[in-house]
Amino acid sequence: MTVKQRGSGWSIKLVFNLYKLFGYKFVYFLMYPVSFFYFLLASNVKYSLKKYYKTLGLEFNNWIYFEHLRMFAICLVDRFISKYDSNSYNFIYEEKETILEIMNSKTILLFSHFGGWASSSSNPVTKNRINIVMHEVILDSIKEIENSIEKKLSNIHVIDQSMGQIPVSIEIANAISNNEIIAIMADRPTSDKYKYKTKFFGKDAYFNKNPFKISYKTRTPILCCFVVNTGLQKYKVETIKLNLDFNLKEKEAIEIAIKEYVKLFEDILLKYPNQWFNFYNFWESK
Repeated sequence: MTVKQRGSGWSIKLVFNLYKLFGYKFVYFLMYPVSFFYFLLASNVKYSLKKYYKTLGLEFNNWIYFEHLRMFAICLVDRFISKYDSNSYNFIYEEKETILEIMNSKTILLFSHFGGWASSSSNPVTKNRINIVMHEVILDSIKEIENSIEKKLSNIHVIDQSMGQIPVSIEIANAISNNEIIAIMADRPTSDKYKYKTKFFGKDAYFNKNPFKISYKTRTPILCCFVVNTGLQKYKVETIKLNLDFNLKEKEAIEIAIKEYVKLFEDILLKYPNQWFNFYNFWESK
């Protein structure tokens, strides 16, 4: 599945220029009227979020809807500003030394479209090479802005899934053989081949089983990573190591691991429901 990046090139460029003129606090509070604009116009997003909160068993009203949009706007702005000035951001890692020890060798870093996942790559906790596997349908105008402001990091490499399955698989295999990190999304399967249906808040939903297959075949540990926005340019990074039982057959080991990941994800979403940015009906059967 591919989901188009929301926003527009000119609006992001304007916000970025305002940031350079007036600083981050100005941009932070600017997100209130910007979010209200989308609050009035993005009826399809409201429909999807209403279903989302209902499935989680949580209250949903106009204020909650507005706050969800505002959180998305902040995390989207941080995606760009963090690439321009990564030192102005504070990423707090729980058990940092343990994480470093794991990530100094081959690791699958399991992300989701949650919180500041896109900002965290601008300030990596490890010097080991991080290969980000992604296929995001992003507007050319937005991508141009991102490329123009990004300060290239020597240990960050993007594996573009639009290259096709074989080239991507080769790059992933090479990275793992070099003891590098693979960062990949679990909450959006990129093709029918990697769709895995399981219960998510009591209803059928599809997750990406590819990172779990890679882990099993290459005996690579999985580190689940949730980047939680906690304030102005502040993020808390919650990580949980997920161990596949390599003594089991592949199908059974993957099934157990996915269910464990889904339970962790459910717990995170119940704590921070307005930081998941899948603006479509995730439980849709088709």
